[in-house]
Amino acid sequence: MVNSEEFIKRLEKILDFYNLTAAAFADKINVQRSSISHLLSGRNKPSLEFVLKVVGSFPDVNLYWLLNGKGSFPSKSEKQNTPTPKSTNKNIETSFSKKNSSGKNIKKVILFFDDGSFEAYEM
Repeated sequence: MVNSEEFIKRLEKILDFYNLTAAAFADKINVQRSSISHLLSGRNKPSLEFVLKVVGSFPDVNLYWLLNGKGSFPSKSEKQNTPTPKSTNKNIETSFSKKNSSGKNIKKVILFFDDGSFEAYEM
C-alpha cells in the first residue's frame, strides 16, 4: 500500500525538480487539474493510471521511487552509468560553428538520446 503522505512529498519533489506548478504538471501528464489538487491535499490516493502517466511523462522518475521511496530521484539512466568522455561547452563550441548558414547565432544545442534523456548546452 502506498503511504499517501510520503507519496505527496515525492510528488512535490518532482514538481520542484521540474519547476512546475500543479496546474502545469496536470497539463503535462494529461490529467484534470483538480486531480493533482486532490492528491496533494491528501483527499485522494493515486491511481495506477496516474502513476503510469507520471512515469511515462518524466523519464527521470523511477516507478519504485515514486511508489515507495526506494531508489533515487532523479533516476540514473544506463547511459549515465556507463563511462563516457565528458562533453563540455568548449567541445560543443568547437564542433559547431557559432553561426549557421543563414548567419544567425546559435544560442543552444540540445542532444536527445535514445533512452529519452537529453543534454542542453548554451553557446
